[in-house]
Amino acid sequence: MKFLSIILTLILDLVPKGPAFLNQLQERDSILVADQLEYGFVLDSVAPGTGLALSDFAKVSNDTLTFVRGWQIDTLRTHKREGSMDIRGSVILAPFEEGKYILPPIYVARNVGGKVDTLKYEAPEFEVKAIPIDTATYVLHDIKAQIRYPLTFKEVLPWIGGGLLFAGLVVLAIIYIRSRRRKAEEELHKDPPHIVALRHLEKYRGDKFWAPEKQKGFYSGVTDTLKEYIEARFGVDAPEMTTAEVFEALKASKDITPDLFAECKELFETADFVKFAKYTAPDEYNAKVLPMAVRFVTDTYRSGLEEEPEQNVL
Repeated sequence: MKFLSIILTLILDLVPKGPAFLNQLQERDSILVADQLEYGFVLDSVAPGTGLALSDFAKVSNDTLTFVRGWQIDTLRTHKREGSMDIRGSVILAPFEEGKYILPPIYVARNVGGKVDTLKYEAPEFEVKAIPIDTATYVLHDIKAQIRYPLTFKEVLPWIGGGLLFAGLVVLAIIYIRSRRRKAEEELHKDPPHIVALRHLEKYRGDKFWAPEKQKGFYSGVTDTLKEYIEARFGVDAPEMTTAEVFEALKASKDITPDLFAECKELFETADFVKFAKYTAPDEYNAKVLPMAVRFVTDTYRSGLEEEPEQNVL
């Protein structure tokens, strides 16, 4: 039978704190060789800023008693009113020889606001047993092969789910690629901005839109078409801008002549009066609206074509 006893000498004030705890990590009614045990202490109401120094059991570890894991500190409870907490510290050890063991006590050096003392937790005794073998009836057998159990649906289910997930991702990828390809084809065959604008302006040809009650829709349709064309042609977010903002953004463009700029600006300002000030434009001006809009589209479109050869020169 083997006894293990270690005496630690500390010069600090010694405060007895009762027994330390020793818990088996395996659920048995006795401790067997190589079983792992949790050895530690519980300290209540630890004030914030408290410093702790713990016994070093690493030097105690040997072939007979091995410390598998060093100190681990856990918080059991926090007292919000006082700001203190209850803590639990433990190490894990494993005995490798049968017999009775006397563990070293646990010393915890505590520093609270510069005052240092030492808490002592008494060590428990425990006995380690070996598995008895009846040599009279013991029969040596050959090593058996690993038993193979049939697969269950529960074991196969994750593989089925993974396969379905992979198939779903493949389908989504195919749909995404096809949609991107379809959009690219639509962009390739999409009518140029000036064709779209001229087609929309053609809808407002004729004097049936010049009646006072229809002028708001007439001017809104023409200016909205021009704003969409300006956005596509000049990269200006015209649909979200006011008239002043649109022409401030177009002022630096070299593709718009001063006469064309002034003419188009007058058109937009007149449209604002019709839409927001209940202004009724005369028929003489209404007759010029559509030709002015068409002229703005065709002239700026042609100026863009004249620049393309110069941009492609290497």
